[in-house]
Amino acid sequence: MDLQRRVGEVFAPLGVLERTAAHFKPRQGQLDMALAVSRTIEEGGVLVVEAGTGVGKTFAYLVPALLSGERVLLSTATKTLQDQLFGRDLPGLVSALGLPLRTALLKGRGSYLCLHRMGQARTTGHLPDRPALQMLARIEQWSQATRSGDLAELADLDERSPLIPLVTSTRENCLGAQCPQFRACHVNLARREALAADVVVVNHHVFFADMAVRESGMAELLPSVRIAIFDEAHQLNETGVQFLGTHLTTGQLLDFARDVLAAGLQQARGLVDWQQVVLALELAARELRLVVGQSAAGAKLRWVTVVPDGVPEALWNDAMADLVRSLQQAIAGLDMVSELAPDFVRLHERAVALAERVQLFAQPCAAESVRWLDVGNQLRLTESPLDIAHAVQTRLLAPSEGAAAKSWIFTSATLGDDAQLRWFTERCGLTDASCLQVESPFDYAAQASFYVPRHLPKPNDPTHSAEVAALAASAALRLGGRTMVLTTTLRALRVIGESLQASFAGSADVEVLMQGQWPKRRLMERLRQGAADGLPGCVLVASASFWEGVDVPGDTLQLVIIDKLPFPPPNDPLVEARTQRIEAEGGSPFMDYFVPEAAVALKQGAGRLIRHESDRGVLVVCDTRLVTMGYGRRLRAALPPMRMLKTEEEFQQALGELRTITKSSTTENPWP
Repeated sequence: MDLQRRVGEVFAPLGVLERTAAHFKPRQGQLDMALAVSRTIEEGGVLVVEAGTGVGKTFAYLVPALLSGERVLLSTATKTLQDQLFGRDLPGLVSALGLPLRTALLKGRGSYLCLHRMGQARTTGHLPDRPALQMLARIEQWSQATRSGDLAELADLDERSPLIPLVTSTRENCLGAQCPQFRACHVNLARREALAADVVVVNHHVFFADMAVRESGMAELLPSVRIAIFDEAHQLNETGVQFLGTHLTTGQLLDFARDVLAAGLQQARGLVDWQQVVLALELAARELRLVVGQSAAGAKLRWVTVVPDGVPEALWNDAMADLVRSLQQAIAGLDMVSELAPDFVRLHERAVALAERVQLFAQPCAAESVRWLDVGNQLRLTESPLDIAHAVQTRLLAPSEGAAAKSWIFTSATLGDDAQLRWFTERCGLTDASCLQVESPFDYAAQASFYVPRHLPKPNDPTHSAEVAALAASAALRLGGRTMVLTTTLRALRVIGESLQASFAGSADVEVLMQGQWPKRRLMERLRQGAADGLPGCVLVASASFWEGVDVPGDTLQLVIIDKLPFPPPNDPLVEARTQRIEAEGGSPFMDYFVPEAAVALKQGAGRLIRHESDRGVLVVCDTRLVTMGYGRRLRAALPPMRMLKTEEEFQQALGELRTITKSSTTENPWP
């Protein structure tokens, strides 16, 4: 109870936060959440909180966690949010509360410069072009000054750069204690700091990588933590499923072959016929790709029998056997030279692990899992659990003998469309958790309106995307940009984006941006900049990751257009397996899976519009099923309570009103 009292004082009028945080004002919903978190910390157990946009959930969980005096683990969805939490929110709050706490940031090893591999990169001859060579020189210069080795410090390093895998390590190629740069290793430094800190900030990928393969150093960290908080928790299940499954790609095999050749020629030339060993492995990997054929490029092939659908069984089995033989040949060659250098020991371990993985995919799929084959320039073989419920219950929440009861807090703005938040709790194994829903403090009826254009063709009509583009072009022209178009498929992204670019070619008023044109960080910087400094306003056409985690407060974004209801793709193997399980249990796959999935995704997309009390905007969903089908009522109920626009005239009037509104265009920072 003492913690709840202290937390209440911090959030009270004229309390610490109102005196020190520039934009803070007391909110009942934020206090309710903070007190619920405090009770869970004092009593132990699991709390799930859905906190609407604007509640201030970050302070609501940070204040009680920091005041508790306990060791805390904070996990969020992305490295960007992780950096914001560690670099802005935590330092400001620790200072405001006057607490002598040590904080640490821990990312996955792929975020840190590997000094050993950086040294190898220039000599192996694998740099793709002159710009990559120039960037390597820039990295080498930066490496002399950086303390953390976090590549996020290099603002001009594109996160898609092919150079990154050459200057970072993976679990497979890290030399560990045998590395000549082990004492200076940035990954080890980050882990040591995390183990010594009171508050550690990680991301969900790091957390689940450790659950799967004990990769991130969390195996030592988690037992010493009594409070674990997961922000943006709606992503936990899909992130966890990725890491708790088994994956094998032909790209991994080719990367391994490249590393064998480089190490063999540098450190054991003439002792083994490295060229022949590598050639056999490359041929086997490429033959496996050829067996699948070109017609299936970009597809996900169901894999319910011994081979993927449509793949000749005899050819597939022969290709897999060739892979095993070529890996065994590599293992034999590496055995001969393993005492010469630690690189060969690690390569030997990688070869054994790859051979075991190939052999696993030659066996039947494990129970309660699903297997499929992704087809592109390379193949990706995947075997995945259907959800993380079993892993969470048995490996996360299972009490340790003699240990104090842990407190687990899971929070997000979107965790379901019912009071029990079953969409989240069931698939994450949290069915016994206490649940709390805190409504957004925003006045959506006054700040936002919602429109479904009934004149548009049905979503499966071939002209649908073109009509969405025409509507977006007309609206963006009236607003001078200030628009985001969210699509449910990459095909729609291309059609709508290219149509809009053609519509505004040469325009001095509107610039059209498309996902993939630049890195996400650069696209968001340009969108937030809007029409400032004489630049044209922006229209951003995007899909996938832009549906969530995108924060554009102010008048640079006043219109969000969603092309279709975001139902999961029914032919996706993981979706198929989940719906089959629901059917076998007597449920309705459509109402128990497809509709809740669409409700949560729609809520996430709509959440891009209103980010601040002063924001104004219009949400357009270009799918008439939202108002003509019975399930549309449930989907509409998942949206914020915006004012409904019923006619084209009302929509145009709303756009006209937005055009005259000027809102704050700066991102809110709670600290002065």
